[in-house]
Amino acid sequence: MKALVCEQPGTLRIEDRDLPQNPGAGWVPIDIGHVGICGTDYHIFEGKHPYLQYPRVMGHELSGRVAETGDSFVKGDLVIVNPYIACGTCRACRKGKPNCCYNIGVLGVHRDGGMCERIYVPAENLYPAEGLEPFEAAMVEFLAIGAHAVRRSELAANDRVLVVGVGPIGLGVALFARLRGAEVHLLDASPRRLEMIANKFGFESTIDIEGGADAIMAPTDGEGYDAVFDATGNAGAIGAGFAYVAHGGTYVLVSVVTDTISFADPEFHKREMKLVGSRNATREDFETVVAAIKKGDIDTRAIRTHSARLETLPDQFNDLLKNRDTVIKAIVEVL
Repeated sequence: MKALVCEQPGTLRIEDRDLPQNPGAGWVPIDIGHVGICGTDYHIFEGKHPYLQYPRVMGHELSGRVAETGDSFVKGDLVIVNPYIACGTCRACRKGKPNCCYNIGVLGVHRDGGMCERIYVPAENLYPAEGLEPFEAAMVEFLAIGAHAVRRSELAANDRVLVVGVGPIGLGVALFARLRGAEVHLLDASPRRLEMIANKFGFESTIDIEGGADAIMAPTDGEGYDAVFDATGNAGAIGAGFAYVAHGGTYVLVSVVTDTISFADPEFHKREMKLVGSRNATREDFETVVAAIKKGDIDTRAIRTHSARLETLPDQFNDLLKNRDTVIKAIVEVL
């Protein structure tokens, strides 16, 4: 089979491999059809990911078809892949939080992912995609991260929200915050990207970062936001975000960085601020996304701005990376 391998930072190649062997009972072979390119994949290519060893087959935003009939699925079923392979026995797993399993193995990060023609996945990590287009099924995972972050925030209708960083993950946060009835404001370092997102998805409130803290706080009359979500992957932006949270508000860190984040304790305590880490997503969040797509609440065709084929991706990847201001989601066709 064909597989796209990131051999080392900056180097992608197509490799011929044998079809994978079944790891054991409960694993299902999936013929991958579509893969979304994520910020994680860009970070892997750039050598910036904190949890990765090379070489690596990237790809964790996956949809495909079941290759063999088994106990849970029939050959040909379209499925969504949950790429977070959990141990099932650690304390987090026992508490129903496999998304932050102590021994987690994320496809495309800790183990080879889905930029290839076939993989094996535990049956419990496969969700039916009936009623979705195959390319839509490959979008569910990244949107589920946004849905999970919003759920973690315990956001209420009419809460005032600031989403910092409107890449795909930040867009997912903004969309699901709006579906909760929140008043959503967007902030990004790229005016071009900010304008594109606002126009495509009908967000009325965008903030020019060049205006500084006064411009960021202006929509709140200086009081701050009930919930601030950071999706920048930038340590400086994360540190600055503490100041934008209202008294009694919540700060949700969706992005991950290798740096140490610090904050002023008096500012934190006087707000009685809640600081929340949000990692990956759970089945509940995947189901939330699927329901929203089926209902028409998520415009998947507006999200898919670019397409590629697996065999040509090594030649296209640099262009996608260089033009990220205009790329919302690139979907790779595999089969």
